[in-house]
Amino acid sequence: MRLPVILSAVAALCLAAAMPAAAQEDLIFKKSTVWKALTPDDKLAVYGVDDPIVEGVACHYAVPERGGVKGMLGVAEEASDASLACRQIGPIKFKDKAEQGDVVFRERRSLIWKKMQIVRGCDAKRNVLVYLVYTDRLIEGSPKNSTSTVPIMPWGAATDIPKCSDWIR
Repeated sequence: MRLPVILSAVAALCLAAAMPAAAQEDLIFKKSTVWKALTPDDKLAVYGVDDPIVEGVACHYAVPERGGVKGMLGVAEEASDASLACRQIGPIKFKDKAEQGDVVFRERRSLIWKKMQIVRGCDAKRNVLVYLVYTDRLIEGSPKNSTSTVPIMPWGAATDIPKCSDWIR
């Protein structure tokens, strides 16, 4: 009787892990950190991602990527480390309303159990968008995280700036 429950839970987790992220990342570059003779090296990879709801904001994050046989086969569980920097790159325009902590980007960091997420919030008092990157896991999460803030400022000749509190609940 317990087996069907366990199997359906595993199937649900697999589907959740396979769900597409809210945004698409662009590989900027990779830098080797550990040389491996016959298999791919361990690397640090830097990616860029645009906020899918907030036009005019881009984030860059760096994550370690394991090489070796497991990395080559795509079954290595990646480290929970990640760094994040988000900036205003144009006039800010909100495309839709969002919740505090909505996912901007999600990426699997292991075959099934671990994922990295970039989420967005609003500091209404300061009119600042706050981005947080963290890794979670089915059984235990990781306290490793990084934050970045984007003050909403006028861009070019535009003097009208939106209030994030009007768009993020």
